[in-house]
Amino acid sequence: MDAKQKYEKLKGYLQDLGSVAIAFSSGVDSTFLLKCAHDVLGNKVIAVTARSCSFPKRELDEAAAFCKKEGIVHFICDSEELEIDGFSKNPPNRCYLCKQELFTKIWSVAKEHGISHVAEGSNMDDNGDYRPGLIAVAELDVKSPLRYAELSKQEIRQLSKEMELPTWNKQSFACLSSRFPYGEEINIPRLTMIDKAEQFLLDMGFRQVRVRYHGKLARIETDAAGFSIMLSPDNREKIHCALKEIGFTYITLDLLGYRTGSMNEMLEDDVIEAGKHM
Repeated sequence: MDAKQKYEKLKGYLQDLGSVAIAFSSGVDSTFLLKCAHDVLGNKVIAVTARSCSFPKRELDEAAAFCKKEGIVHFICDSEELEIDGFSKNPPNRCYLCKQELFTKIWSVAKEHGISHVAEGSNMDDNGDYRPGLIAVAELDVKSPLRYAELSKQEIRQLSKEMELPTWNKQSFACLSSRFPYGEEINIPRLTMIDKAEQFLLDMGFRQVRVRYHGKLARIETDAAGFSIMLSPDNREKIHCALKEIGFTYITLDLLGYRTGSMNEMLEDDVIEAGKHM
């Protein structure tokens, strides 16, 4: 099937759901899914966004602005992941623990407003990767319409562009907790350091960028355009000074550049296999 056919398959699937609460992060995938669902089901769709210490305010503001513009009913629930037993110790199943709590809360919002289903925005590219959060998705009967329609990230971007969605070329984003090596404690001061460092780089013109936390060392992952910004000695000096002021002692550039799930590279193969959801 081509992207258009998959899009029609997606619309048919959403129509059959009847009503749905979309877990909405304002990212590429969830924005596309929410727009499609609203186009198909109208006021039988609600968006639910989690407000938490690992979700930057800029993303929350974008989610609220999109829903206001599109006339979509939008709820914000507080996700208290640091209060989940074991979460702050950052185990390999951290994402599972978070998604269990998050989707349980979204289900509560859905039921309170007479909505029959909950859906999230994972796509076909997420299949086979280390995604323990998708195990929680399956356990809580959360739908994954984009995977059902077999849509890839590139196809979602292509369709989003045709639909004139502002997110069609938005950089990929994952929660700030993903910036820490497994076993490294996650807490609010450290999350704040990461958030401030990444916001500084975004304000400098970086688009796809991560600041990985390694104690006093910040490891910057960025794309080819980001490497070009780094070529300037003045820019490097500005970045070094800013991140030192934030609290890092050493600031490094990862030569492999930006890549999703780079913290998974330290996991053993059997752990990765256990966290795959096909």
